[in-house]
Amino acid sequence: MMTYDEALRLLDELQMHKIKLGLGAMHSFLEKVGEPEKKLKIVHVAGTNGKGSVSASLLNVLQKAGYKVGLYTSPHLSCVRERFRINDTFISEADFARIAQQVADALGEDQITYFEFTTALGLLWFVENDLDLVILETGLGGRLDATNVVTPLVSVITSISMDHEAYLGTTLTEVAGEKAGIIKPGVTVIAAPGPIEVIKVLEKKAAEQSAPLYRLGYEFHYSGNSNENWSWAGGTFALGARIEGLRCSMRGAYQRENASLVVAIVHILKENGFDLSDDQLRQGLATVVWPGRLEYLVLEKESRAQQQVNGERVENSVRYLLDGAHNPAGVKNLTMTLADEYQYKKLYVVWGAMIDKDIKGGFSSILPLADGLILTRPDGERSAEPEQLAACLPEDVRDKAVLARDVVDALKAAEQLATPDDMILVAGSLYLVGAVRKELVGELVGA
Repeated sequence: MMTYDEALRLLDELQMHKIKLGLGAMHSFLEKVGEPEKKLKIVHVAGTNGKGSVSASLLNVLQKAGYKVGLYTSPHLSCVRERFRINDTFISEADFARIAQQVADALGEDQITYFEFTTALGLLWFVENDLDLVILETGLGGRLDATNVVTPLVSVITSISMDHEAYLGTTLTEVAGEKAGIIKPGVTVIAAPGPIEVIKVLEKKAAEQSAPLYRLGYEFHYSGNSNENWSWAGGTFALGARIEGLRCSMRGAYQRENASLVVAIVHILKENGFDLSDDQLRQGLATVVWPGRLEYLVLEKESRAQQQVNGERVENSVRYLLDGAHNPAGVKNLTMTLADEYQYKKLYVVWGAMIDKDIKGGFSSILPLADGLILTRPDGERSAEPEQLAACLPEDVRDKAVLARDVVDALKAAEQLATPDDMILVAGSLYLVGAVRKELVGELVGA
């Protein structure tokens, strides 16, 4: 039987196989293991930004209502087991190793990618656990994503913007077409608002598949200017339905958009036999925790890994904001939230990015707010070197940036500059956020 460490080594070897879009390998493998995807009730979530927030919020709402729910997301921050959850419990090392062995045995000499392997592992684990529902987040795109072997109860498409152009296309229309590929015949679609070219693609695909399409801003709406008190109205989607007194625990005005999608999903689930009250919905949205996404930490400078300071500024403390924003739209949302919801004297930015991202686009939004910039590199073959990041900076900024190839050195450089009135922002890549979070507060997943 494979050990957990052996399973991790096997996954690391699969990293050598590059991203491969297509469903053939997944269909072939799942047939060998009894088609677990056909035994699960699923909510399928695609989009560019907001997938994780919507998925985590929906899980929390359903958990508050007493349901047993599986969640599959990617990427992870620092441990692959973060990708697999049932309510608040991550997959154990023993279960991970056991099912990894099952996947490897079924594959034989066949080859699949890292993401295909983890998707298969997740589906097999979920089937074992007699779940009420599974929330399945796409990894890349939708149409040819490994998760797109399922027929869900509801398909969800969050905000769409440019990302992964090498795989999804160089226009919003092309990217939207890939995301819309999760729309299945007759399956209801809940969608975020977007530019007209995105909306047209979604409308066309939904019509082709005879899939009811309900869009935020069209068939349902939200109102209110604060995450602390807002309302949702069903409009033509859920005629007469209105929920007052909603609150988002996660920061950022855009979280009301994500939460509004969750409310709409809940209405569809109610039509499929799920029983949730408005109070359970309120409670679920008000208590969501999604690490690494606008995560605010105040830690002692000398013993940051051991002691967190109750969110207060004290002498010898450092304030951190960790956010996985990694594309221009996500970074723009981040900068808007910084301006609206945070106060600081100076902002020191620790930045890392994948080489295939729009690095210049991300810099264009964050640089006007940065009093200091430290460029670094999280582990991973796709990570840009600090020198490559610096080459994307305007010439008048290039010489002012600090380059630190090691993440720990980058943190130390920022901490030497920051006072308790300042803030250190870590962004540009979820992989960077994961490495920094592990250094600051330890692993999210226990042994």
